[in-house]
Amino acid sequence: MINKPVYQLSARQLILLAFATALTAVGATALLFSIGSYWHSSGGASPLTESAAVPAGISNPAEVSDEQNSIEVYRTLAPGVAFINTTSVRRDVWGDTQEGRGNGSGSVIDNQGHILTNYHVVERAQKLTVSFGGDKVYPARVIGGDADTDLAIIKIDPPATGLTVVPLGDSDNLVVGQKVLAIGNPFGLDRTLTTGVISGLQRPIRARNNRPIDAAIQTDASINPGNSGGPLLDKFGRMIGINSQILSPAGGSVGVGFAVPVNTAKRIIPQLIQYGSVSRPKMGAELPSVESLARRGYRMPVEQGLLVLRTVPGGSAEKAGLQGVTDDGTLGDIILSADGQKLNDLDALYRLLDKKKIGETVNFEVYRGGQTVSVPIKLFGTTAATTSGGTRRMDE
Repeated sequence: MINKPVYQLSARQLILLAFATALTAVGATALLFSIGSYWHSSGGASPLTESAAVPAGISNPAEVSDEQNSIEVYRTLAPGVAFINTTSVRRDVWGDTQEGRGNGSGSVIDNQGHILTNYHVVERAQKLTVSFGGDKVYPARVIGGDADTDLAIIKIDPPATGLTVVPLGDSDNLVVGQKVLAIGNPFGLDRTLTTGVISGLQRPIRARNNRPIDAAIQTDASINPGNSGGPLLDKFGRMIGINSQILSPAGGSVGVGFAVPVNTAKRIIPQLIQYGSVSRPKMGAELPSVESLARRGYRMPVEQGLLVLRTVPGGSAEKAGLQGVTDDGTLGDIILSADGQKLNDLDALYRLLDKKKIGETVNFEVYRGGQTVSVPIKLFGTTAATTSGGTRRMDE
């Protein structure tokens, strides 16, 4: 008979482990269900079509010079790029009122006045106004925001003359080297055009709440403060990304900018407009990585995976029968993979769940008691709990 090792934690290690991971939440960005009926009932064309038509006014890029293409894209789409101004008021430690101002960019996505921008542009704003390059200023309000993807929707009452809609393209088939154009309001200079190429794809960036934003687009088109939330366009004038971040030691453009893929936005826009927030699948467990525990001196039976420290009552993990660390320190289950994809850290779990829907069942490979077993887990949803420090997912 072969004796299988039982890995246990001492009482002291168990306490330290529980304390170290007490704030670990396992919310996940997820593929969101489509609400196409909303767009039809709203009376406007859906911006979420799979293949947006080339806007009128833009010639076939193969038939005109690169300069003429840039001119046509700017002339056609710039009227649909919003200059967003924000005002926030807070009290300092002495009780005095201080007013803060900021600005950013956004894109009109339908004829009802919905504007797509970055969450960090409008976060904590108490007053919003929008302009489109002229003297007319429109009051705006936040419809919904998602800190995990750094995206938000604001709305104005559309003028009788109508709005220029920036069509949403497709970010799944981009290639490094293709031309891109960015329109925005850097440093308060309204409707500025910069051009460049896609410098890289699948770049890992993080939202301000430290959640990974998967598959970001890297570009050398100049992006500066104030460009945030504006569109990254292809040569046909279709939005392929939402300009969000720059990599710069000095705070200015050094030719390394990042945009959230437009297909990420297309997944969450319907929920933001209808509900104001995003519902996501969630594991309902605290899951420190095996690698991080091994680095802290814990002896683990496998080299990679996610340890089930504890499960949340009523959550997906508990209902599927996943086992956490016991009171005597015996290790719980270790999640190795899901649907064949290895899960070495929480970011890998977030990326996997980003492609799943609430109510969907995922097959997890789990190390349990010296054996590997398959555990199907039905994913349940949760909503975001907003705190003064941003948005975080609550396990309880």
